[in-house]
Amino acid sequence: MHRRTLLLLIAFILTACGGTIRQEGKLRVVSTVSPITNIIYNIGGDRIELSGIIPEGVDSHTFEPAPSDARKLAEADLIFLNGLNLELPTLRLAEANKRDDAKIILLGERTITPDEYIYDFSFPKEAGDPNPHLWPNPWYALRYAEIAKDEMSAADPDNAEYYEQNFLAFEQRIRELDAAIRATIETIPPKNRKLLTYHDSWAYFAPLYGMTVIGAIQPADFAEPSAREVAEIIEQIRREQVPAIFGSEVFPSPVLEQIARETGATYVDDLRDDDLPGEPGDPNHSYFGLMAENIRIMAEALGGNPTPILKFDTSNIPGPDSAVNQAR
Repeated sequence: MHRRTLLLLIAFILTACGGTIRQEGKLRVVSTVSPITNIIYNIGGDRIELSGIIPEGVDSHTFEPAPSDARKLAEADLIFLNGLNLELPTLRLAEANKRDDAKIILLGERTITPDEYIYDFSFPKEAGDPNPHLWPNPWYALRYAEIAKDEMSAADPDNAEYYEQNFLAFEQRIRELDAAIRATIETIPPKNRKLLTYHDSWAYFAPLYGMTVIGAIQPADFAEPSAREVAEIIEQIRREQVPAIFGSEVFPSPVLEQIARETGATYVDDLRDDDLPGEPGDPNHSYFGLMAENIRIMAEALGGNPTPILKFDTSNIPGPDSAVNQAR
């Protein structure tokens, strides 16, 4: 058999068997929640084949990957997880199915040290798991992007310069985001800079911007709060004179409406931590859009002016993300 024909036949067999040959030579990358997937897209752009495992609007704490996800993980060159015990079923599936030469990257563990872990209302220390929601802190999101850039550059040195340029642009946009957040929160009356949320996703965000998370309605076991807990929350809201309480697009809870009625606080049910606004391909379907939308919601509900954050550019660095394989 002609040597070139033989090589083509081997390539075909390896591809059919899920081998290491990649479509169009692209690095195969798998991630989990949509903000992290989008951060990686902002660095990798069209030079990588990117798949997000966890559908948007799904509880990442309790998500169970489907058997079909095992193939994506088995074919991946790099697997990025938030870590900090957020996606344990996906981590176990990745460890069981990944190729020997593939790499699992736990972003949280490489971003903060154990002495920086936050334990709180939804994540008490006695339960053992720290609050894993690092990405609402823009500087931690930047660290996620830096790790992604370094890992993709090491695995795909031919495109290292492209990844570096995207990272530098992402870094500049994070600086602009940070400035826009600070300017917006400055318009909120100091006495109103309090967050009482259903699920505590803002523990690493609030101290950075002079806000205080005064509580989370959802118990640590992710169940509905008991009648006693609801009564305590109502008393706290009255005592703290909280102007608004924030629900979640992932954790709908009828108890929030009851609390709002009894306290007179405004009930805002569309704060989000891992569901990007818009649809894939939309300009605001991005990590930047996620953050801008949340800051707008907070400012409007707490008596501030959202104008600074409304001026912020929420588009993705490489352009629309419609090519990303995002689970839905």
